[in-house]
Amino acid sequence: MAYKVVKFGGSNLKDIDGINKILAAIKSYNQPLVIIISAFYGNTDKLAHAIGRAIKDKLDLDGFISDIYNQKLNTILNSVSDEKLINEFKKELKVRINKLKGFLLGIKYIGEVPPSLYDEILSYGERLSSLVLYYILQNAQIECQEVFPEEIGLITDGEFKNATVNLELSNASIQKNLCENKTYVIPGFYGVSLKGKITLLGRGGTDYSAAAIAACLNAVLLDLWKDVKGFLSADPKIVQNAVKIDSLTYAEAAELAYFGSKILHPRTPEPLINLKIPIRILNIDDSVKGINPLTIINGKETVKEGIIKSVSYSDNFGILRLLGSGVGIKPGILAKSTAELDKAGINIKSVITSQTAINILLSQDDLIEAKKVVDKEDIRGISKIIVSENISIIAAVGEGLTSHHGIAARIFTAVARKGININIICFGASDVAMYFIVNQNDRDETVKEIHKEFFINELCCNTCI
Repeated sequence: MAYKVVKFGGSNLKDIDGINKILAAIKSYNQPLVIIISAFYGNTDKLAHAIGRAIKDKLDLDGFISDIYNQKLNTILNSVSDEKLINEFKKELKVRINKLKGFLLGIKYIGEVPPSLYDEILSYGERLSSLVLYYILQNAQIECQEVFPEEIGLITDGEFKNATVNLELSNASIQKNLCENKTYVIPGFYGVSLKGKITLLGRGGTDYSAAAIAACLNAVLLDLWKDVKGFLSADPKIVQNAVKIDSLTYAEAAELAYFGSKILHPRTPEPLINLKIPIRILNIDDSVKGINPLTIINGKETVKEGIIKSVSYSDNFGILRLLGSGVGIKPGILAKSTAELDKAGINIKSVITSQTAINILLSQDDLIEAKKVVDKEDIRGISKIIVSENISIIAAVGEGLTSHHGIAARIFTAVARKGININIICFGASDVAMYFIVNQNDRDETVKEIHKEFFINELCCNTCI
């Protein structure tokens, strides 16, 4: 029997309806599973906020801990009927809650949080979810075992907040600690360094941890149960007639995720590419109907007739603009600037240069700090530093995009029809994606026009023919 790795969102544990959907999905497989679970919706943000409050000695610690405890306990009381299981759950919940409380109390006393402690605290969102799911499955007569990433040996590179799984080191350990004929419940979102430190895998990293475990087990598939209807040709909140995408390559899915699609973590395909393990997106609301994948992500390259499969966007980027005569060609300016940003732990998304400007694409969260870092160095040749915040990145994604003539022209013609100004264009950095930047106020109209050009107009033309 081959491994099947299945991931569920913690938001589905919040009420009995969601729990029944998870149980229906698990039972549909009719075989042991490796189940990865994420935190209850909003819990990671609450933990991060609690850390910030604790540092300033402004956290109502007892109130915060009580809220977390009661949320988990009420979930069990509403879904588990076995009194013995309820009492066992209460005992273990208190153990974990007390550890969490101790960590937060320590922060309050020292007035700061070491990176290792920050990651440890945030991992409790998933640790508490896995405990809840474990007892729900026990109550449903589904034999299983709860195990932690540090127990099975999900080894990372040791970088805090945004670690990378070391697949080579993790393979043997995970294969040794998991067996095919047992169902496991594993908290996602984190791994452990060689020094034994808990390291997070980036926000939304439960998908990525599930993919890493699937790769280590050489699983036959990775199923991601979401509350969406698969990947679509555009955000349905903007484009009402967006259509479902049946198939994507790993590269297409990664680019869509990177440029704003929240269906999966951008790094999810990474561990699976060489092993050609398919990722299947399923809708948890349809779990009672059985296993019905909506979008399958694999190595099969399928070129759509109109090339573009989806139009994505993100408002989470900003531009650090380094201006000056010849900054784009003078030796050392770009190197010095990026080196200082790297020292400050600021991740550079992209760099686009011209004769008089170096445009560095960053996360919105890093923008102000990045300006301070470069400004402080007073790098010769930079006459002015400007921060651009109110922007949106629009990405068009599709296999064959760079090898078919006229695609970019159609995109920009569609945008030009609405008189929308394009600030920066990047074409050719990826074989399956191109992106450009517009003002945030023009975002929705831009997405609509490109979608209309490649889906509505194309459909009309094909119908006429």
